[in-house]
Amino acid sequence: MAGTVTQIMTSLTTVTRAFEILDLLWKLDGAGPTEIAAELDVPNSTVYDYLESLTDTKFVNKEKGEYTISAYFLTIAGRMRYRNRLFQLAQPEMRRLSENTGELIGLTVEMGGVGVILHQEGGDQALSLGTYPGASTPLHTVATGKAILAKLSEDRIDEILDQRGLEARTQHTITDPGRLKAELAEIRADGYAVDWDEQVIGMGMIAVPITVEAEVLGSIGIVVPTKRIQDEAYQADLLDQLQEVQNTITVNYQYGQ
Repeated sequence: MAGTVTQIMTSLTTVTRAFEILDLLWKLDGAGPTEIAAELDVPNSTVYDYLESLTDTKFVNKEKGEYTISAYFLTIAGRMRYRNRLFQLAQPEMRRLSENTGELIGLTVEMGGVGVILHQEGGDQALSLGTYPGASTPLHTVATGKAILAKLSEDRIDEILDQRGLEARTQHTITDPGRLKAELAEIRADGYAVDWDEQVIGMGMIAVPITVEAEVLGSIGIVVPTKRIQDEAYQADLLDQLQEVQNTITVNYQYGQ
């Protein structure tokens, strides 16, 4: 029995180490065994064995002694996204919205207490922020995240704040729990979130939640320069278009096949 437990623990440690190496390859944008061994403080030979095994699984590429993350991750991520019903229903509506507004449209979901971009559509005047599907950000730093937070239970909100904290991305980011909860109450009452300069200086956003049968599935947001989102007439026009998209996606999700 003791031997079985030891084998299980050894296997779990091996899996954990493999993911640590994958994470380092991503952060370093490719590396050799020596560089990774130094980061993890383990022997070169151990890292080499891991890298060779990961190369055999298609998750890592090897070229001229350097190992990099392979595009196989994109294949898996793409399959996951296309299996997601919210994505399937939101994509055409987001494309129309980007064409109508010319702005950057984002679909965000909550995973593990952070906001993860599921899809983006860019119009002809869209901001270029270097964001991409799969990128994550603290929920409290941006309107899409706040729109989701406002629909979660108080217990879940507290859990996320305890686990993730309130990191400041700019000097305008809300870092006080009481102030954040007060804003979430306003968002809950208004049905939408709007902010600017809290995640990136010069960037603003207006967002609405996608909720079906009291469950928040995600949120749709329009990303615009700060000056444009501060224009109340323009903000109201964007909100009207967002709410139309929100309604279409919600109805199709509930009653569509």
